[in-house]
Amino acid sequence: MNAKNAAPETLEAVFLRDRARLLGFLARAGAGAEAEDLMQEAWLRIESLRGREEPDQPLSYLYRLLHNLMLDRRRRETRSTRRDTEWADISGGAVPGISEEPDNDRRMIAEEEIRAVHAAVAALGEPTATIFRRHRIDGIVQRRIAEELGLGVSTVEKHLRRAYAALIDWRSMRDEA
Repeated sequence: MNAKNAAPETLEAVFLRDRARLLGFLARAGAGAEAEDLMQEAWLRIESLRGREEPDQPLSYLYRLLHNLMLDRRRRETRSTRRDTEWADISGGAVPGISEEPDNDRRMIAEEEIRAVHAAVAALGEPTATIFRRHRIDGIVQRRIAEELGLGVSTVEKHLRRAYAALIDWRSMRDEA
């Protein structure tokens, strides 16, 4: 079978095959410790495209996707910093006579939600709960978690996807109530 008759490669296949090359691209582009997170975002984006027509040049598409995700993240960070700075300038700090602490009702509601989220994460079992906490709470990058637990990065990603799905389900149930 010649190259013209070969079935086009899927985005997933190219992503998995060229993972190291894509990570290198992100490192050269200045993603730093966020490279693994950007790869996770890209994978989720690819998953959301499943069933649609595959691009003619999947590797080029992936480079463009990662570049755009990195730019989007930088823009969000810039906007967030600017918004926080402007708010601090406008608000001038605390208002005399008004506490910056939340009232007791809000505090109790927040504490209940925190306990519920912790319970939902714990219900996932190990190693999913540990991986989620190490990544999202401790801020450890996926590659380091994989090394610490003796797992592959793709396995860490699988556990994170499972945790995110469980939290999305929890939030949907909470919002319906």
